[in-house]
Amino acid sequence: MFKIASWNVNSLRVRLDQVLQWLAAEQPEVLAVQEIKLANENFPVDQIEAAGYSSLYNGQKTYNGVALLSRSPGSLIATDFPGYTDPQRRILCAVYGETAVLNLYVPNGSEVGSDKYAYKLEWLEHLHGYLEELLRDYPRCLVAGDFNIAPADDDVHDPEEWRGKVLCSEPERAAFERLTQTGLADCYRLFPREETLYTWWDYRAAGFRRNRGLRIDHILASPALRDKCSDCRIDIEPRRLDRPSDHAPIVAEFDI
Repeated sequence: MFKIASWNVNSLRVRLDQVLQWLAAEQPEVLAVQEIKLANENFPVDQIEAAGYSSLYNGQKTYNGVALLSRSPGSLIATDFPGYTDPQRRILCAVYGETAVLNLYVPNGSEVGSDKYAYKLEWLEHLHGYLEELLRDYPRCLVAGDFNIAPADDDVHDPEEWRGKVLCSEPERAAFERLTQTGLADCYRLFPREETLYTWWDYRAAGFRRNRGLRIDHILASPALRDKCSDCRIDIEPRRLDRPSDHAPIVAEFDI
């Protein structure tokens, strides 16, 4: 079995103990972490190694940053999209055995029509091009991360309240759909759901307690892995902790 998880921890420095406890309990093969908010020289390699995990990281002071924590060392492939200059540290790709794992922290976009929104859509275009190349080179491929996109109304606590807003706008959803047209499958949607759990709740206005959430963190599987996915779930327990991240981990298991 190959278990992969994704978690936007919203500062690894603040949430390191929570991450280490979660790793000890869940023991995924790979944990893709977003918003580490650490420069590379400050990454807690020793603490993570003591927990039995190797680290690859693409950090940035104060903002952004991604990391891959793994039980077996991975081989680094990329920390940027080829031919695209971006000072923000948002991608990290590595190979584990025969499986490529791409960890993403997609731009938030701020608000529809803003410069940050235009940057998000441009960034997603480069992601699509990179994924086409990656899937050609690595048929067994997993894409995990904070996509900052709720793909459908079923992924939103109040679709009308969010209609046309950032994270739920039609251009963002179309970009997500285009990613799945490469053959990638949304693992969470491979299984019947009586209700949708969310992966993000605003800290404000008791968002978590009132379950006013969005499903914006995803694990996508290539065609070679889709049918091997045996489970995909969202673990909301870390969101109940003191000083939690505003995101919860999403976990997928594969029979490989």
